[in-house]
Amino acid sequence: MAAEQVRASHILIKHKGSRRRASWKDPEGRVISATTREDAVRQILALREEIVTGKARFEDLAARFSDCNSAKRGGDLGPFGRGQMQKPFEEATFALEVGEISDTVDTDSGVHIILRTG
Repeated sequence: MAAEQVRASHILIKHKGSRRRASWKDPEGRVISATTREDAVRQILALREEIVTGKARFEDLAARFSDCNSAKRGGDLGPFGRGQMQKPFEEATFALEVGEISDTVDTDSGVHIILRTG
């Protein structure tokens, strides 16, 4: 990978404050429009707990629950450099060690947890 590039996977839970209130699993945005940010945080923290306690694999939960199209790849976003993602997402990813999972990260897209993979 080029200098200053990272690779990461994420799980995104959208909520009614998200800039796009639709996703591959909720094309009409009905669930997303009824989800508060607090609900999204609660949901993402529950998923994070399952991953860190070894009850579930990140990729499997991403494929089932993430509102991002990357769910089809187990949450994998591939490599990216600075300036390519929303600032809070970028900063959180670059701060992680490889193999580390972030706490909740808020962006205009919704609430994320990020797994740095490279």
